[in-house]
Amino acid sequence: MATTAPLLHWAVLAAAICTSLAGQVLLKLGTIGHGSFLVQLFRWQTMLGLVFYGGAAMLYIVALRKLPMSVALPCTAASYVIVALIGHYGFGEALGVQKIAAIALISAGVVLLATA
Repeated sequence: MATTAPLLHWAVLAAAICTSLAGQVLLKLGTIGHGSFLVQLFRWQTMLGLVFYGGAAMLYIVALRKLPMSVALPCTAASYVIVALIGHYGFGEALGVQKIAAIALISAGVVLLATA
């Protein structure tokens, strides 16, 4: 059972990253359209996005019980890579050479830390 504990905590970290990603996308969806900040704040997408962020934080806390923070936190940078791709393909945001290079560096860093 001891050998599955680290794997379980890596899976919880992955769930935290995915939950945070869903929250980020929902927050972006909440900004689409007209209205003041308060109108955007109380859109269902924004409110659900905040709930997802809270859930991601709870999952992250569970992951930190067995994973070193110096590894777990940088691994959450994987969400930056996925969000950049979602922004490009889902929201039509620019993805130039500089962003692609940054994504490659972030990806390399996450892999190096996760395998260290």
